[in-house]
Parts: sequence; structure tokens; C-alpha cells
Amino acid sequence: MNKLKIGAIASGSGSNFEAIIEATESGILKNKAEVSLLICNKSEAYCIERAKNHDIPFVLIESDKHKGTREEFDQKMIDILREYKCELIVLVGYMRLVSKLFINAFNGKVINIHPALLPSFKGMHAHRDVLEYGVKVSGVTIHFVDAKEDHGPIILQKCVKVYEGDTEESLGKRILVWEHKLFPKVIELFCDNKLTINGRIVHIDGEVIL
Repeated sequence: MNKLKIGAIASGSGSNFEAIIEATESGILKNKAEVSLLICNKSEAYCIERAKNHDIPFVLIESDKHKGTREEFDQKMIDILREYKCELIVLVGYMRLVSKLFINAFNGKVINIHPALLPSFKGMHAHRDVLEYGVKVSGVTIHFVDAKEDHGPIILQKCVKVYEGDTEESLGKRILVWEHKLFPKVIELFCDNKLTINGRIVHIDGEVIL
């Protein structure tokens, strides 16, 4: 049985990257998928160390040193991902928007994670925005990627209660627990061909047990 080849793109610590790796090594993805490549755009990002620890190939393409267009930057990533024959692209804390060029290159096969319940609280400061707005529930969203920020069709969401006295750190830690559970589950659903996109609606074949 051929395993699905995953290409991961990250900018920071990469804890979701680690969770996916662990799921492929000893968890629900062990017989279904493998992480074939990490692309990172920040030289100091800890995700690179995670890749080294698991003997996963990685490529550093520093965005702050790139002089061309976003499309030219994305084309570099496209070429490398194709070189490694990646079949599913996961954005695991990638702090840049990808272009239409990138989306079209991997149409329907790019997935992102966001630490809030989309379509609310988009952007890079979700926990701060949640606490400032005063909502009582936040959570995590995993969605297919389109050319708009935190906008594509939603695959799975999980609610996490917001408590009085929560800080960005305390809320983030509780949400992170579910991030690490949901992303491997979504990849499993993808591997099993249980996801169908109809416009903005993602249909899931069968019950999802977390």
C-alpha cells in the first residue's frame, strides 16, 4: 500500500508539524501517510529542528530575503513540493498567504489550521482578538485553503470554552491540545477519500470520532 506523501510548510515552532509526524510514525496515519518534506521560510524556526530529529528532508526558503514577487516565491515552493512528489500540502503555522498560483498548482489538496472558530477571528492574533471581544467559546478550525486569508471550505471544527481570567497563553494551550488531535484526523479522512467539496461545503463520509 502506497502511503500518501505530505508536504508541510511552516514558519515557527511546528508543534502541529510534530503531531502529524507522530501520527505517521506511530498513530492513526502510520499505514496511510508519511511526511516527505518540510519547507520553512524562517531560518530560526524550531520546526527545522523537528524535521532533523525525525530525519525528514527540509528546505529553507527565507521570505525576508526574497526580492521577487509572491508568485515567484510560491513557484519555488511548488517546484520543490513536486520534486518530492507531495500529494497533500499542510500549512502548519505558515505565516504568509499563498497565491492563486500555489492554490491552482495543488487544487483541493492544501489544508490549513486556525486557532479559532472561523469565519470569526481571522488573522494572526486570534486568541488576543477572542479575549478582547469577550466571546465565551473559541476553538480550532481546519479548512481547505483558497486565495483569501482563513477563508476556504471548513473541514472540521472543535469548540473550546473560554474561561474568565483566561490569557492568550492559557487559552492557546487548551486549544493546542485539540489542534494536535484534529489535524491528523483530517489527514486520515483525506487519505480515506472521505472528503468531498461542494462549493463552500465539505461533505464527510461517515461519523467523525475524536
